[in-house]
Amino acid sequence: MPDQSPPLSAADAQDLAERVAKQMYDRDRASQMMGMKISKVGPGHAELVMTVRADMLNGHATCHGGFIFTLADSAFAFACNSNNLTTVASGCTIDFVAPARDGDVLTAVAQERSVSGRTGVYDIDVHNQRGEKIALFRGKSYRIKGHVIAGPQSQEV
Repeated sequence: MPDQSPPLSAADAQDLAERVAKQMYDRDRASQMMGMKISKVGPGHAELVMTVRADMLNGHATCHGGFIFTLADSAFAFACNSNNLTTVASGCTIDFVAPARDGDVLTAVAQERSVSGRTGVYDIDVHNQRGEKIALFRGKSYRIKGHVIAGPQSQEV
């Protein structure tokens, strides 16, 4: 059943996004294990940072694409769940445009582009500490039943 609560103020929406991110991160062993940290989060937006470690390198001495994908996918998850409506990926693509190397600090910036009914589209740019673009990721989301945290809920989108 749709949530009939009034629209949240900008401050309340930001607070909700931060509480949702904390709850999700506390349960997200994969992102924690890879050393990801949330640097920013807001309604429809998230930024995660990860330092490339030696154990993340492939046979070419560059960061394995799977780690870059996972960083982008985690940023996608935090962005699309920021309104406290449980949302999962329904599909995604990634284009690798430059290598990441040992010691690089990667930032994945996720931004909501469109939400209609239960589906959404998010773009995630991954860049290194020099601002060089590493990858372009597009995620498609699907909202399922439930909320990430109990308490004040956001409005249906």
